[in-house]
Amino acid sequence: MYSKKRKIFFELPVIVFIAVFVLGYVVMLLWNYVFPAVLHTQRITYWQAIALFVLCRILFFGFRRRYNNKPDMWRGRGQQWRQKWMNMSDEERSKFREEWKKRCSPSERKHE
Repeated sequence: MYSKKRKIFFELPVIVFIAVFVLGYVVMLLWNYVFPAVLHTQRITYWQAIALFVLCRILFFGFRRRYNNKPDMWRGRGQQWRQKWMNMSDEERSKFREEWKKRCSPSERKHE
């Protein structure tokens, strides 16, 4: 019997291959349905659709992978910030909010 890691090792490439095939086909269908009618462009082939899909993936998402849904600004320190906020008094919280309103509000900024 296979372990879970071994099973994923063999199934993941198959799933990725199928996903790329299906997504490439969807890109080709959408392109050939919309763009020739609207922009008077040529129809594209399946391989051009795959290349377009890969190009968009690189341009819009880059090469790095994201394994979690946390924003980068927290960098794993969310618990520290939460604890700091909970330890503040009401007066300190209101002062903190006012300071950030000054920093972030476009009308409050000084123009040089």
